[in-house]
Amino acid sequence: MAEPPREPIKYVDALVRLPYHYVAGDCRARYLRALKDKKILGARCSETGKVFVPPLVNSPESLAPADEFVEVADRGVVTTFCIVNIPVIGRALELPYVVASIALDGADISIHALIQECKPEEVRMGMRVEAVWKPDGEREGSHEDILHFRPTGEPDMPREGFINRL
Repeated sequence: MAEPPREPIKYVDALVRLPYHYVAGDCRARYLRALKDKKILGARCSETGKVFVPPLVNSPESLAPADEFVEVADRGVVTTFCIVNIPVIGRALELPYVVASIALDGADISIHALIQECKPEEVRMGMRVEAVWKPDGEREGSHEDILHFRPTGEPDMPREGFINRL
Protein backbone atom coordinates (compact mmCIF):
# COMPACT_ATOMS: atom_id res chain seq x y z
CA MET A 1 0.00 0.00 0.00
CA ALA A 2 1.28 3.45 -0.96
CA GLU A 3 2.19 6.03 1.67
CA PRO A 4 -0.07 9.07 1.97
CA PRO A 5 1.34 12.27 0.48
CA ARG A 6 3.67 14.25 2.76
CA GLU A 7 2.03 17.57 1.79
CA PRO A 8 -1.75 18.02 2.07
CA ILE A 9 -3.63 18.01 -1.22
CA LYS A 10 -4.91 21.51 -1.93
CA TYR A 11 -6.97 20.83 -5.06
CA VAL A 12 -7.75 18.21 -7.65
CA ASP A 13 -7.94 19.19 -11.31
CA ALA A 14 -10.40 16.86 -13.03
CA LEU A 15 -13.36 16.88 -15.38
CA VAL A 16 -16.50 15.65 -13.70
CA ARG A 17 -19.62 14.72 -15.63
CA LEU A 18 -22.76 14.55 -13.56
CA PRO A 19 -25.81 13.92 -15.73
CA TYR A 20 -29.17 14.01 -14.01
CA HIS A 21 -32.86 14.18 -14.81
CA TYR A 22 -35.02 16.43 -12.63
CA VAL A 23 -38.58 15.28 -12.01
CA ALA A 24 -40.60 18.22 -10.69
CA GLY A 25 -43.42 16.31 -9.02
CA ASP A 26 -47.03 17.51 -9.02
CA CYS A 27 -46.56 20.59 -6.83
CA ARG A 28 -43.49 21.98 -8.59
CA ALA A 29 -44.79 21.01 -12.05
CA ARG A 30 -47.93 23.08 -11.50
CA TYR A 31 -45.76 26.05 -10.43
CA LEU A 32 -43.53 25.73 -13.52
CA ARG A 33 -46.51 25.42 -15.89
CA ALA A 34 -47.96 28.62 -14.44
CA LEU A 35 -44.72 30.52 -15.17
CA LYS A 36 -45.30 29.84 -18.86
CA ASP A 37 -48.52 31.90 -18.51
CA LYS A 38 -46.76 34.72 -16.58
CA LYS A 39 -48.28 33.57 -13.30
CA ILE A 40 -46.44 32.90 -10.06
CA LEU A 41 -48.01 30.35 -7.73
CA GLY A 42 -47.43 29.85 -4.04
CA ALA A 43 -48.83 27.38 -1.53
CA ARG A 44 -50.64 28.49 1.63
CA CYS A 45 -49.95 26.69 4.92
CA SER A 46 -53.21 25.27 6.31
CA GLU A 47 -52.14 26.12 9.87
CA THR A 48 -50.33 29.49 9.73
CA GLY A 49 -51.72 30.90 6.48
CA LYS A 50 -48.22 31.74 5.24
CA VAL A 51 -47.67 31.57 1.49
CA PHE A 52 -44.50 29.90 0.18
CA VAL A 53 -43.06 30.53 -3.30
CA PRO A 54 -42.20 28.22 -4.97
CA PRO A 55 -45.00 26.06 -3.54
CA LEU A 56 -44.14 23.42 -0.94
CA VAL A 57 -46.08 20.31 0.04
CA ASN A 58 -45.70 21.09 3.75
CA SER A 59 -44.79 24.22 5.68
CA PRO A 60 -41.16 24.07 6.88
CA GLU A 61 -42.25 25.99 9.97
CA SER A 62 -45.36 24.11 11.16
CA LEU A 63 -45.04 20.93 9.04
CA ALA A 64 -48.75 21.35 8.24
CA PRO A 65 -49.93 20.74 4.68
CA ALA A 66 -49.58 23.68 2.29
CA ASP A 67 -52.13 22.38 -0.18
CA GLU A 68 -53.93 25.54 -1.28
CA PHE A 69 -52.38 27.09 -4.39
CA VAL A 70 -52.57 30.89 -4.57
CA GLU A 71 -51.39 33.28 -7.25
CA VAL A 72 -49.01 35.98 -6.03
CA ALA A 73 -47.95 39.15 -7.81
CA ASP A 74 -44.95 39.36 -10.12
CA ARG A 75 -43.78 42.41 -8.19
CA GLY A 76 -42.45 42.81 -4.71
CA VAL A 77 -39.78 44.30 -2.49
CA VAL A 78 -36.01 43.77 -2.20
CA THR A 79 -35.35 42.34 1.27
CA THR A 80 -31.60 41.76 0.93
CA PHE A 81 -29.12 41.91 -1.94
CA CYS A 82 -25.54 41.33 -2.99
CA ILE A 83 -23.48 43.12 -5.63
CA VAL A 84 -21.54 40.46 -7.53
CA ASN A 85 -18.12 41.34 -8.96
CA ILE A 86 -16.94 37.83 -9.87
CA PRO A 87 -17.95 36.19 -13.16
CA VAL A 88 -19.97 33.00 -13.00
CA ILE A 89 -19.14 30.24 -15.48
CA GLY A 90 -22.01 29.80 -17.92
CA ARG A 91 -23.61 33.19 -17.17
CA ALA A 92 -22.94 36.08 -19.53
CA LEU A 93 -23.74 38.90 -17.14
CA GLU A 94 -21.96 42.22 -17.23
CA LEU A 95 -20.09 42.86 -13.97
CA PRO A 96 -21.03 44.07 -11.49
CA TYR A 97 -24.58 42.76 -11.20
CA VAL A 98 -27.06 42.40 -8.36
CA VAL A 99 -28.63 39.25 -6.93
CA ALA A 100 -31.44 39.94 -4.47
CA SER A 101 -33.96 38.28 -2.23
CA ILE A 102 -37.37 39.53 -3.30
CA ALA A 103 -40.53 39.16 -1.23
CA LEU A 104 -43.28 39.02 -3.84
CA ASP A 105 -46.56 40.72 -2.96
CA GLY A 106 -48.74 38.01 -1.46
CA ALA A 107 -45.82 35.76 -0.41
CA ASP A 108 -44.35 35.36 3.07
CA ILE A 109 -40.83 34.33 2.06
CA SER A 110 -38.35 35.71 -0.47
CA ILE A 111 -37.14 34.27 -3.75
CA HIS A 112 -33.72 34.94 -5.30
CA ALA A 113 -33.45 36.80 -8.60
CA LEU A 114 -31.36 39.23 -10.62
CA ILE A 115 -31.99 42.96 -10.44
CA GLN A 116 -31.27 44.73 -13.73
CA GLU A 117 -32.16 47.93 -15.58
CA CYS A 118 -30.56 50.08 -12.89
CA LYS A 119 -27.07 50.71 -11.54
CA PRO A 120 -26.00 48.27 -8.81
CA GLU A 121 -25.39 51.14 -6.40
CA GLU A 122 -29.05 52.21 -6.78
CA VAL A 123 -30.39 48.91 -5.40
CA ARG A 124 -31.49 49.07 -1.78
CA MET A 125 -33.49 47.16 0.80
CA GLY A 126 -37.15 48.15 0.53
CA MET A 127 -36.92 48.93 -3.21
CA ARG A 128 -40.06 47.96 -5.14
CA VAL A 129 -39.36 45.76 -8.18
CA GLU A 130 -41.29 43.93 -10.93
CA ALA A 131 -40.58 40.87 -13.04
CA VAL A 132 -39.38 41.17 -16.62
CA TRP A 133 -40.71 38.13 -18.48
CA LYS A 134 -39.54 36.44 -21.63
CA PRO A 135 -41.78 37.44 -24.56
CA ASP A 136 -44.95 35.50 -25.36
CA GLY A 137 -44.14 32.32 -27.26
CA GLU A 138 -40.66 32.06 -25.73
CA ARG A 139 -41.63 31.01 -22.20
CA GLU A 140 -41.17 27.29 -21.53
CA GLY A 141 -42.34 26.82 -17.95
CA SER A 142 -38.99 27.27 -16.19
CA HIS A 143 -37.37 29.67 -13.72
CA GLU A 144 -35.67 31.30 -16.69
CA ASP A 145 -39.05 32.58 -17.93
CA ILE A 146 -38.44 35.53 -15.59
CA LEU A 147 -35.38 37.23 -17.09
CA HIS A 148 -34.82 39.53 -14.11
CA PHE A 149 -36.54 42.11 -11.93
CA ARG A 150 -36.37 45.88 -12.39
CA PRO A 151 -37.29 48.88 -10.23
CA THR A 152 -40.91 50.03 -10.47
CA GLY A 153 -40.29 53.62 -9.38
CA GLU A 154 -42.79 53.22 -6.53
CA PRO A 155 -41.84 54.51 -3.07
CA ASP A 156 -39.69 52.14 -1.01
CA MET A 157 -41.37 49.88 1.52
CA PRO A 158 -40.41 50.66 5.12
CA ARG A 159 -38.22 48.08 6.87
CA GLU A 160 -41.10 46.93 9.09
CA GLY A 161 -43.02 45.84 6.00
CA PHE A 162 -40.47 43.24 4.88
CA ILE A 163 -38.17 42.41 7.80
CA ASN A 164 -40.04 39.16 8.60
CA ARG A 165 -40.11 38.06 4.95
CA LEU A 166 -36.38 37.50 4.43
